[in-house]
Amino acid sequence: MKAIRDLVDKQKERFKKDGKYTNMYRAFEALETFLFVPNHTTPAKGVQIRDANDLKRMMMTVIIAMVPCLLFGMWNAGHQHYLAIGQEADFLTKFLLGAQLVIPIVAVAYIVGLATDFASCVIRNHAVNEGYLVSGMLIPLIMPVTIPLWQVAIATVFAVIIAREVFGGTGMNVLNVALTARAFLYFAYPTDISGSVWTYIGDATAIEGYSGATALAIASEASAAGNSVVQAFASNWDSSMYSLSSLFMGTVPGSIGETSTLMCLIGAAILIFTGVGSWKIILGVFGGAYATGLLFNALALNEYMAMPAEYHLVIGGLAFGAVFMATDPVTAAHTESAKWVYGILIGVLTVLIRVFNPAYPEGIMLAILFMNVMAPLLDYFVVEANKKRRLQRATV
Repeated sequence: MKAIRDLVDKQKERFKKDGKYTNMYRAFEALETFLFVPNHTTPAKGVQIRDANDLKRMMMTVIIAMVPCLLFGMWNAGHQHYLAIGQEADFLTKFLLGAQLVIPIVAVAYIVGLATDFASCVIRNHAVNEGYLVSGMLIPLIMPVTIPLWQVAIATVFAVIIAREVFGGTGMNVLNVALTARAFLYFAYPTDISGSVWTYIGDATAIEGYSGATALAIASEASAAGNSVVQAFASNWDSSMYSLSSLFMGTVPGSIGETSTLMCLIGAAILIFTGVGSWKIILGVFGGAYATGLLFNALALNEYMAMPAEYHLVIGGLAFGAVFMATDPVTAAHTESAKWVYGILIGVLTVLIRVFNPAYPEGIMLAILFMNVMAPLLDYFVVEANKKRRLQRATV
């Protein structure tokens, strides 16, 4: 390590002021801080609060929490492929096929996103930070395994520039970066990110009766036809494929990291235990969705409203969105009371969009993006209410 440290120190002079590569200093600084702990110190004067949990460690904690979803998504991609062609395969064969499909998507998201991030920092002359480490993992996990790599690249560039850099960089963005990438693809290339595009078939031919449709697509189609959603799940070519237990485990078609509610809950436990994720927001999303589902069950004006409320918790990306998207510390609400309202409204809006807007069967994306915009307003009302209560006590 000393040899590498000496090499970095020797090259650093070329990137400092009046050096040959002064314009590239921010890129060099990012590489240096990636290899070694920065030697920055706090000012000698004034009160300082020291905490070992810096931005880099927080980002790595979130990435570790997403690993179960990533690994399960790799296996499920292979699993869905072999289901589609009607062949048997062992666990390792399915996992290796899934890894072959998923890893390129992850690589493109990181390479293109970091290149865009570095270029922006060099042009604007501000430090490169670790904010994209999480976004680079989130973007692939909310994509179908069949998404073209060039679309991943375009969406990543769009999200980094429009959702983050125009607002001033990491920590200043209003919208969740990964969801902005998905929204871009949803409106720009809807046929490649929605519908029956979730199963990799390649040169093979799917067996008769296999559609590859997601649970949300089946529910939407069944409701539009006036058929029971639960019966539509049960009458699938494989009657157990869309059972409540299968939906919870995640052995169904869907985005790479979103299908397994169980894996998302494992990630939630990691985030809550480490204090990185807000349990209030997570519980609020699940509670809001479940309460809205129960209300719709009581009204039951259509078949989608009559679907048991617990199904809303395990279909689509609600669990993944609640755990990894809604809890984004930058775009979420920050005051404790507002976190409850923020989470509950995301859950409520998710079910409302699913049931009443058939053009958008997955409501969690739009619900979180809308509440990202509303979060500062929620915090404002909470702060103002606290001010009024304190002023009243002061008057007394």
